[in-house]
Amino acid sequence: MKPLSTCTADQLARIRFVLTDIDDTLTLDGRLPARAYAAMEDLDHMGIRVIPITGRPAGWCDLIARQWPIAGIVGENGAFYFRYDARTRRMQRRYAKDSATRLKDRELLLALQQQILKKFPMAALSADQPYREADLAIDFAEDIGPLPRDMVLDIVAMFEAAGATAKVSSIHVNGWYGSYDKLSMTRVFFREIYDIDIDDPAAQTQISFAGDSPNDQPMFGFFPLSFGVANVVEFADLLTSPPKFVTPSQGGHGFAELADAILKARPK
Repeated sequence: MKPLSTCTADQLARIRFVLTDIDDTLTLDGRLPARAYAAMEDLDHMGIRVIPITGRPAGWCDLIARQWPIAGIVGENGAFYFRYDARTRRMQRRYAKDSATRLKDRELLLALQQQILKKFPMAALSADQPYREADLAIDFAEDIGPLPRDMVLDIVAMFEAAGATAKVSSIHVNGWYGSYDKLSMTRVFFREIYDIDIDDPAAQTQISFAGDSPNDQPMFGFFPLSFGVANVVEFADLLTSPPKFVTPSQGGHGFAELADAILKARPK
């Protein structure tokens, strides 16, 4: 992981899309700093599209798609993307699975939820679980804890033993049934919204990603222009695919530093 300052002006000037995690990447200590929101607005005003790629629930993503200066959002670790058209006042919702399959998955996850919380009573159901459509979020560091790293990994193992996919964010263990992830739905979003193939090396020079935790690894590993905010180093021992560059500051302030670097690199 190299310092942000080692990313060249030529690399930064080519960026047209800024993909970003939300928790502890845009936020800091659970809040969205004004500096981070202003950075999103500044990027948008310059024609650089901001697209959050998050583990947060459908209910939150609906609001974010409507009210933030963004071009769309991938939520629940790749379960869907939402895109709001302010001109027509229509929300476009695209899911990785159909509604009947999501309903069956929720029944399985509800049973798994009970098993996990019985075995790990120190953990908790995420406060945002009622607004989720496709996954189960177990809180280990948002409203409780933080719990010991070994316990978090044991929760992951319990998801996987039940045949579910599990990813660790900075605050939750998210589990779901299916092989999709943040990267797979990002690929769908770009193909359907922009007619861009993100596997094209030329396209990758125009796309950056910012994140902070292990569930961002599919994005870190795929995009050459991947950035971690400074707090990503807390998970260094769990990252087999770390970001290429790291900002000086943590959370939303680190994201603002990345945005400033991109904007300063653009031709006058």
